[in-house]
Amino acid sequence: MTYRFDAELAPWVSMMPQLDLTDLTAARQELAELLAAAPPAPPIGDLTVQDRTIPGPDGAPDVAVRVYTPRGATGVLPGLLYIHGGGFVVGSVEQEDGTARAIADGANAVVVSVEYRLAPEHPHPAPLEDCYAALTWLAKNTAELGVEPTRLAVGGTSAGGGLAAATALLARDRGGPELCLQYLGIPELDDRLTTPSMTAYSDTPIWHRPNAELSWQAYLGGADADGYAAPARMADLSGLPPAYVNVCQFDPLRDEGIEYAQRLAQTGIPTELHLYPGTFHGSSLIADAAVSARMGADTVAGIRALLHG
Repeated sequence: MTYRFDAELAPWVSMMPQLDLTDLTAARQELAELLAAAPPAPPIGDLTVQDRTIPGPDGAPDVAVRVYTPRGATGVLPGLLYIHGGGFVVGSVEQEDGTARAIADGANAVVVSVEYRLAPEHPHPAPLEDCYAALTWLAKNTAELGVEPTRLAVGGTSAGGGLAAATALLARDRGGPELCLQYLGIPELDDRLTTPSMTAYSDTPIWHRPNAELSWQAYLGGADADGYAAPARMADLSGLPPAYVNVCQFDPLRDEGIEYAQRLAQTGIPTELHLYPGTFHGSSLIADAAVSARMGADTVAGIRALLHG
């Protein structure tokens, strides 16, 4: 297909990394090499950053987290659990270090980024349970972390956005921490792969229908999906926290993000939805483009507004 990409994004499309999930070993190695070869990013804000290991789910290994705290903060701050993307099968805390730093600095919040187990070695519910364990750890350690216990949130990007939605559902249904925000960035929510955008976009940059099919196959491990594996399947969305949702125009995940936001709004959940024209999944990597800068600034501002209430 021919896509009307944003004029500043279009020249970069052919140079974007090609994420091929048919060979996960190679895909993980390629991402590691790209991360290692990338020039050091300029520091974002004045933060203290600490890598820690916390208790995992019952009977499972401990979980690594990275804690970002604005330096010199007066009083307690909101706390946000951040969940990285990668189609449930690749990605890491290190890969999205810049995003976590930007949120911690721009939203003036303590951010806990979680290194959850990846599929297919660890299919659902292992990644989700790791995220929920990190959320409950955050809630239990608010005093040590300098976090206001009534201002807790969860957020993530891509598969991390789907896991954030599922973590919010678990918190609701298990009587877990009460949340003031769910940030769902270009979220992966629906294993059925039947939306118009998912049907149409089989050759878009970075993420497309073939990758989505492989992603869900790995994450589900042959099991049927329920509403915690694929939040779009959850029949009841009542009792969830306010949501900030963004989607990209030429992204196969576009319509499932829009539909989830619509259902939240229809249920009475305060919901803010942004659709960015001419963008594609991962186009924010082209940071100099005006639409990327706007998307990043909008996201941090939206998160900050809901975190600080």
